[in-house]
Amino acid sequence: MPQGAAPAAAPLVQVRGLKMYFPIYSGLLRRHTGDVKAVDGVSFDIPSGETLGLVGESGCGKSTCARAVLRLYEPTAGTITIDGRDITAAGRESLRQLRPTMQMVFQDPQASLNPRMTVASIIGEPLVEHTRMGKAEQRERIYELLDQVGLNRNFANRYPHEFSGGQRQRIGIARALALNPKFIVCDEPIAALDVS
Repeated sequence: MPQGAAPAAAPLVQVRGLKMYFPIYSGLLRRHTGDVKAVDGVSFDIPSGETLGLVGESGCGKSTCARAVLRLYEPTAGTITIDGRDITAAGRESLRQLRPTMQMVFQDPQASLNPRMTVASIIGEPLVEHTRMGKAEQRERIYELLDQVGLNRNFANRYPHEFSGGQRQRIGIARALALNPKFIVCDEPIAALDVS
């Protein structure tokens, strides 16, 4: 490093040697006979404000890697550091406190949205869980998010089944943006989007 130069900032996300194995059981006694190595030794850094794309054929472990990085899956091995905090072995409550800084836009909007909740409830759920906003503030934030993703504010009281796949994906994107996270994982977020 040249004299007088500032040290490089730590990356927002740092993943080292990430492995995600799924056990295979067989036989009458359901013995462990092997593993499916969905992710095997992946390492990368993502500096703040940057984008990283994982590219590969179908079934190669991209979605599994994404879910493991956010600890939606329990990794088999490796370390995951987000915003300077090692979350590899973080407990349930620690992860809950970290959720506002890291969010995910899921590949399948149909499966990721609760069919019994209105759009306002879906988008507002993170606000209820992680903020102390009053009802009026929450409603205003929900309207801002609907505007941001190109959905009409009148859709707030409708249910997911009333929307196209692209509109449902926009609802999922709005939910992910609700808390202004530092890190968003997008699992094929535009696969279901419409042109509108």
